[in-house]
Amino acid sequence: MTGMTRSSDGLDKRRKKLLFQSWHRGIREMDLVLGSFADAFIGELTEEELEAYETLLHVPDPELFKWISGNSPVPPNHDTPIYRKVEEFRRTMTF
Repeated sequence: MTGMTRSSDGLDKRRKKLLFQSWHRGIREMDLVLGSFADAFIGELTEEELEAYETLLHVPDPELFKWISGNSPVPPNHDTPIYRKVEEFRRTMTF
């Protein structure tokens, strides 16, 4: 079970791909954070946000997990509005 709660029905090909990639990261904690974020927001992200989110998904899980967990500072080139949106979303999550 992936944990995915959103169907990809009605999403364009790009958003479907991002939704899938968000839930299949390799580190379960990142699956939960990014997958849940994508479930909640993938349908409403702007083209600019989608581009930034795609870039964020290219960051290796161990590095991204350090940023999200607060164990390492976020490099300025990744400290974007979409990263901050993901980080804020993660703060509201309960496990």
